[in-house]
Amino acid sequence: MELNLKRPICFFDLETTGINISKDRIVEISILKIFPNGTQESKTWLVNPEMPIPAETTAVHGIDDAKVANEPIFKTLASKVNEMIKGCDLGGFNSNRFDIPLLAEELLRAGLDFDMKNTVAIDVQTIYHKMEKRTLSAAYKFYCDKDLTDAHSAEADTLATYEVLKSQLDKYPELENDTKFLAEFSSRKQFADFAGFITYNEDGKEVFSFGKHKGKLVEQIMEEEPGYFGWIQKADFPLYTKKVLTAIRLRKLNNSLL
Repeated sequence: MELNLKRPICFFDLETTGINISKDRIVEISILKIFPNGTQESKTWLVNPEMPIPAETTAVHGIDDAKVANEPIFKTLASKVNEMIKGCDLGGFNSNRFDIPLLAEELLRAGLDFDMKNTVAIDVQTIYHKMEKRTLSAAYKFYCDKDLTDAHSAEADTLATYEVLKSQLDKYPELENDTKFLAEFSSRKQFADFAGFITYNEDGKEVFSFGKHKGKLVEQIMEEEPGYFGWIQKADFPLYTKKVLTAIRLRKLNNSLL
């Protein structure tokens, strides 16, 4: 079953120096862009992360320091990546919890804005886990009856993810062929930021999900304890989390002027 698209969707996969969203960097990115008429466009870049790649990470994806030594840094590629995904929905495997947050950090670090306000994201892993609870290689075999022989290559993983989603639509009639439905179905707990430091309460208001103010309204804490905002801005929190907090603070200030 082909995807029923109202606008383009970009499936993408990152290979990185590690799994810390704030500190680790991209070493390879592959994007498969699907247009509503079914045409495709794909790009894959190796990236110099400007930091050593740990041996244990190289053992997973096969990319070492020597392989990326002469490749462009992400800041050089950022505008090309941003242009390719601009105006598109996003899709990936574990992308809601890892790839999208880390890509957001890299783009913000490169001086480019990144916002999911008008974008939906389909996490094929979440759909898979809700239905079968396995890994990408097993998903590829289960849904497509193919062996993922080049696992942990960003390009192979990206193509496999796209094929798995199409097969999931064929297998499960309860899945609607609609990007918004699939994004909602593949989402986990709703967070205001990617890293999960700010979530929503039952009234749809932003609340902190950690620390001494866990469960308290962000706007309330900013008013009662303005130093807390300053501490977060200076501490080692993800850039996107800081961006969301700044937006909430500005919204509060604007509302108070009305």
